[in-house]
Amino acid sequence: MHATTGERTGVGLGGGVETPGAAARRVTDEILADFQSGGYRGVVVDSPPGAGKSTLVVRAARELALADERLMIVAQTNEQVDDLVEKLGRTLLDDAPELRIGRLGRAGYVPPERIDGLPNVVTGDSLKALGDPQVTVATAAKWGYVKDAAWRFAIVDEAYQMRSDALLAIAARFERALFVGDPGQLDPFSTVENDRWRGLTWDPMQSAVAVLLRSNPDLPVHRLPVSWRLPHSAERVVADAFYPFTGFRTGNGPGERALSFTGGAGPMGARPGGGIAGVVDDVLDMAAATGWGLLELPARSTVRTDGEAIQAVAELARRLLARGPVAVSRDGPGRGGAAEEHPVTAGRIAIGTAHRDQAAAIRAALGTGLAGGVVVDTANRLQGREYDVTVVLHPLSGRRDATAFHLEAGRLCVLASRHRQACVVVARAGIRDLLDAHPSGGQVHLHEPVRFPDGWAANQSVLACLERHAVQA
Repeated sequence: MHATTGERTGVGLGGGVETPGAAARRVTDEILADFQSGGYRGVVVDSPPGAGKSTLVVRAARELALADERLMIVAQTNEQVDDLVEKLGRTLLDDAPELRIGRLGRAGYVPPERIDGLPNVVTGDSLKALGDPQVTVATAAKWGYVKDAAWRFAIVDEAYQMRSDALLAIAARFERALFVGDPGQLDPFSTVENDRWRGLTWDPMQSAVAVLLRSNPDLPVHRLPVSWRLPHSAERVVADAFYPFTGFRTGNGPGERALSFTGGAGPMGARPGGGIAGVVDDVLDMAAATGWGLLELPARSTVRTDGEAIQAVAELARRLLARGPVAVSRDGPGRGGAAEEHPVTAGRIAIGTAHRDQAAAIRAALGTGLAGGVVVDTANRLQGREYDVTVVLHPLSGRRDATAFHLEAGRLCVLASRHRQACVVVARAGIRDLLDAHPSGGQVHLHEPVRFPDGWAANQSVLACLERHAVQA
């Protein structure tokens, strides 16, 4: 295996300690040098949450476009494609406004407002309709329908979310590719049972990166060393639970991020939920002071849409906004210790769940005034997104069992790593007992590598942190 770069994080070439920015720039330069050298058909980049995957993709695309190289970019969802098109369009608009970016979409695709007004972006449902743009961006599913075109370079974003059969369907479209993704988050998802293929070399549910590296063990693997999203308070929690062998550092240190309130706690008045209302301010204060908060409800086995837990999550979001939260950051480039602050509006708050029906119940509990502002969604749809504050309904809260779905480490990793300031978790007591009653003992399939940490170990690690920040209802 090519030497990785993650282990060198923090140590400069001269033996001194690197700043986060210097470490990130060095690794990025090494990645682009390998990608553009022509010595490898593929380069893999592993990234912790918020380490700048999109920034890397945009920089690589920009350099190739300015060098007059045509490029295809593959993403996994339409939201990811639109985000990349917007970032790339705005970047090239400043550097080379004559270069065009093509957004290849389905028939009848209507571009969102954020890219519709960009003069260097063209949209269409076929390559012919796009003309001949310098950069063409589409989902893996859409690229599967392109048969009579080829590019020298390709970039695959969120490559660990891509199924191996989707990579096989488009492999003939490019000569070399940069695969960028987060190995600690959700694996490719399927709505059908896949046990019949587990352990087989042609299992379509393997990630594209797993198959790529198994078939090409000499490809270089790099690791982005710095999370620019997570606050310093989340570094050890997320790294120890989900990235124990590689780790990462945050781009900010102790005290460089802060969450404050312009409104006092004060009496909340009579609200639905009884005792819940009395402890909401306490858990919000805990999260603002430490970066984490756990609102622990009484132990009880419940239905999936636990009414008391749903109301607690909604009350946390309402009360958070009512107190006038302000996010403070001193870790921006060139800031020199000067604080940048902005109000935490509804759009900068996300509520994460494991299931869509839980998300729907929370939207209903929020009411029409907030449901359109606060983002409420499942871990699958929150992956790759970033907010100031997140409120999470723990996947194992109130459950009688611990299924593979609810134990999946990647799901908990997504939910626990979307925030820049603080994360508040709502859960019923007794999750430790549930884990002890359901020890990690899933089926072992021949020829399938065992993933570590597994969901059981990851949940135990995260709970060990949350229990130090718990407020009982």
